[in-house]
Amino acid sequence: MGCHQRLNKSFKNAPVLPMGPGCDYVLFSDCHRGNGTHNDNFLLNEHLYLAALRHYYQSGFTYIELGDGDELWENRKMDSIKEVHSDVFELLSRFYKENRLYMIYGNHDIVKKHPSFSRKKCASYFCTSHQCTEPLFPGITFYSGIVLRDEHFGQSLYLTHGHQASLLNSTLWPINCFLVRYVWKPLEQIGILDPTSAAKNYTTKQRSENRLVSWARLNNRTLVTGHTHRPMMSTSESPYVNTGSCVHPHCVTCIEVREQTLTLVKWYMSARQSGSLYVEREDLAWQNQTDYEKIL
Repeated sequence: MGCHQRLNKSFKNAPVLPMGPGCDYVLFSDCHRGNGTHNDNFLLNEHLYLAALRHYYQSGFTYIELGDGDELWENRKMDSIKEVHSDVFELLSRFYKENRLYMIYGNHDIVKKHPSFSRKKCASYFCTSHQCTEPLFPGITFYSGIVLRDEHFGQSLYLTHGHQASLLNSTLWPINCFLVRYVWKPLEQIGILDPTSAAKNYTTKQRSENRLVSWARLNNRTLVTGHTHRPMMSTSESPYVNTGSCVHPHCVTCIEVREQTLTLVKWYMSARQSGSLYVEREDLAWQNQTDYEKIL
């Protein structure tokens, strides 16, 4: 099965959510929440992610995670990840209780596609602020893809993780998981990066993006993914969008979908003249309804 067939399969029977006035979404990907050790790449940006998450929760957004939310290749235990990042899961659970949370699985958390895993590992967590076990995502389904559709304009956004562009990260993922856990994880500590990773190897990144762009062009669809960690906004020549990730040095990126506009956003730490620090939001790129019409 090739890349295009894998992407087609990801959207077969995918849930369709409304897009338009009153439907505000924020799309995050590649948080890679870890277990708090030196391999936990999310740890350094957790404060930025929490600040952004609180903003979107208070502003009424629906949260959609496009995969690799939790680092389950390097780490075996989901419980340890939930314990270390309990503040994050407490806030995500609020989104879920209000029917404002949807999750897509990626290659690094592909085990979430199994209902038995989500029932056992995602139904509850230990809330450190209340010092008791609380519901997390009871009954949740992790999807391979989600479609946002504006029925009025007849336009759609196709959301998935993007690992389908790589045979090693999709069909052969158990092999790559073994390599990451037992080979590349220890080598990363001495500065040797995983050459099979689309996030860490430029050639692999470019190859994956070319395949994703090819599918979007061939099917005349706007495709939104993560996986490569490189934030990107679509153009009239390339109907492909990438959220970036939450493990960039010194910032996290995401995509806001409000009415007919997509906005690529960066959250980062800045300083006032007084020397005090604060988290700032910056628009990096945006695309409005006119741009959609050029693409679709």
